Amino acid sequence: MRAFVINEYAHPSKISVVSNAPEPKAGKGQVLVDVYSAGLNYFDILQAQGKYQVQPPRPFVLGNEFAGKIASNSPIPDGCPFRPGDRVFGGGQGAYGEKVAVPWQSLVALPDNMTYDQGAGLYVTWPTSYEALVGRAGLKAGEWVLVTASAGGVGIAAVQLAKALGAKVIAAAGSQEKIDLSVRQGGADHGINYSKEGWQKEVLKLTGGKGVDVIYDPVGLIRDSLKCIAWKGRAIVVGFAAGSIEKLPLNLVLLKNISIVGIHWGAYTKFEPSRVPVVWQSLLDLFSSGRAKPVVYQETFPFERLADGLLALEQRKTWGKVIVRIREPESAQTKARL
Repeated sequence: MRAFVINEYAHPSKISVVSNAPEPKAGKGQVLVDVYSAGLNYFDILQAQGKYQVQPPRPFVLGNEFAGKIASNSPIPDGCPFRPGDRVFGGGQGAYGEKVAVPWQSLVALPDNMTYDQGAGLYVTWPTSYEALVGRAGLKAGEWVLVTASAGGVGIAAVQLAKALGAKVIAAAGSQEKIDLSVRQGGADHGINYSKEGWQKEVLKLTGGKGVDVIYDPVGLIRDSLKCIAWKGRAIVVGFAAGSIEKLPLNLVLLKNISIVGIHWGAYTKFEPSRVPVVWQSLLDLFSSGRAKPVVYQETFPFERLADGLLALEQRKTWGKVIVRIREPESAQTKARL
């Protein structure tokens, strides 16, 4: 099968899709999924280089987020609600391959009103953002939320979710184009450019001098953002897309009576599995009501250009969720034959 295989650690730009990768075999409790679209994540770039906290033994197929359908030759384990041909989205190592083997519990039925491209970007970003805001920060309606990298995959999801939960949202990004997109696509109330010196003063002005109640940061801007956090504010450490892990002034944590909390959604299946279906039900309700909708980057990358997509993501040239098309949907294949 075609797959993006990591034989030796290297930057994705130095790796190509191969056509002779062995198809995965389903283990106990697993199903096989024909992958149609896969979501690109920053941690994929790290994992390809051996720099991520989770490193499968080599060789391995990169990618962790996908949408597709249960394969015709898939076993169906006891208790599995899915059948061959069912459309699903989910997560599991090996998403950048034409087939992936995953535990059936790692899959969710793809809503009828969503495409594979839309579904491919749901499994990591949306529950991360929801649990960060609701489960970790305890966001309440009427509170102020600052979302950094607001036009990115997790950022635009956080903006939409915060608005759906009744918060007042300040979208922070590094260009006017991304700020405008955060307002237009995400529904943010205000936008600021954090590449400009003293941007925190603008946040304080917008909040009437109070500061923001919640900071959602996937970049590594917690330290800078503490200059505009409110009394009893909560700062959520989501990631370090800027590349370096911050050292925080803990005196400010004490003086401002604030909390610094982390979100590691991937560990919930191990440490708090009962929370996972609760989060997904809340998200599916939001999707079905139209209060939240996946935002997909304007260019969907063909499988052969996966490395280009990851490079564009790394260089912050994208917005929303970046998707790679592993194979064409059946409708597109039919049109091509006609």
